[in-house]
Amino acid sequence: MNAMEIANSPAMWIACGLAVLLVIIQAVIFTRQAYKAGPKVGLTNTQLKKAVKSSALTAIGPSLVVLSGMLSLLITVGGPMAWMRLSFIGSVMFESIAAGIGTSTVGVELGVDPMTGSALTMAVWTMIIGSIGWIIIGTFSADKMDKVQSKISGGDPAKLAMISSAAIVGLFAGMTAQKLVTLNKNALACVLGGGIMAFLMYLSEKKNIAWLKDWNLTISIFAALMITALI
Repeated sequence: MNAMEIANSPAMWIACGLAVLLVIIQAVIFTRQAYKAGPKVGLTNTQLKKAVKSSALTAIGPSLVVLSGMLSLLITVGGPMAWMRLSFIGSVMFESIAAGIGTSTVGVELGVDPMTGSALTMAVWTMIIGSIGWIIIGTFSADKMDKVQSKISGGDPAKLAMISSAAIVGLFAGMTAQKLVTLNKNALACVLGGGIMAFLMYLSEKKNIAWLKDWNLTISIFAALMITALI
């Protein structure tokens, strides 16, 4: 049995499937708890349903990006591992880099040289060990975030909302800037996505198109991907 037969074996599908099942169960529990907490903070049933619908629709666009990364990753480390890693923890960029670092330690260039058993092992362990830090930090800091937020904002909800918004804008600005300076198709995709998103937001507000407000992110990402791929 060669490396890719091992990577796509029933045992790997079962092992990776258990991890994905855990995420699904966790998502169901979180959704149910959030739905129960809604009325306690003054949200109506209609508002809750709208929030669930909007969140589900908004998630479609980013999921397309993850899917494209999964397609490239499954060629190198197999379907089960690509499915698990991009469903469980991690990101497209991290998984590809981590897998490449792992295989390079045994002299295999990811996506170029034939995958060996040793290279597959190193790729899997590098991806897993490299993400342990996220789990540790999340585990020991999640219950302390309320205190941190209160300390930073001084207990002012408006100030906290402003700080959170600024952090999100800064994060995405930093990520986008890295792509823009390359002046290649990555930069083109960023500009197209931003331009399409701005137009759709203007159109949905101007014409008061409710459904477009839910779909504008998905449409922007998909349109930018398709146009960039065709150019």
